[in-house]
Amino acid sequence: MISRTGIHAILALAFLAQLEPGAFAGASQLADRIGAPRNYLGKLLKQLAEKGLVESQKGFGGGFRLARAARKITLYDILEPIERVSKWNGCFLGRAKCSEKSPCSVHHRWSAIRTDYLEFLKETSVADVAESKVSL
Repeated sequence: MISRTGIHAILALAFLAQLEPGAFAGASQLADRIGAPRNYLGKLLKQLAEKGLVESQKGFGGGFRLARAARKITLYDILEPIERVSKWNGCFLGRAKCSEKSPCSVHHRWSAIRTDYLEFLKETSVADVAESKVSL
């Protein structure tokens, strides 16, 4: 359900959450740690910086760090600019007019799954991922 890019973004931010306060990590260091291509991760981190999720600093001792507390960054915050998960509000079968009043054959089942999945993304923070001792 999540692309490789989305997974790399989540893992990179979870790694940043484990840094000492005020510390930065370089894109190369992050890429090596999470198994992502270096150039690709650097571009991804720049995209996340534009969205206000990470801060970057150039030069010696620079790199990336979280822009706000890990508890205040949700998986939804990370995945929305990458995966556009909010677009999942449409019909699973692509119907233009699918609703509670005019449902497609899977509307009710998909609606429940979609709601639960989006709630999970909105309720799970980077801190939750970092604290789970994921092998980073």
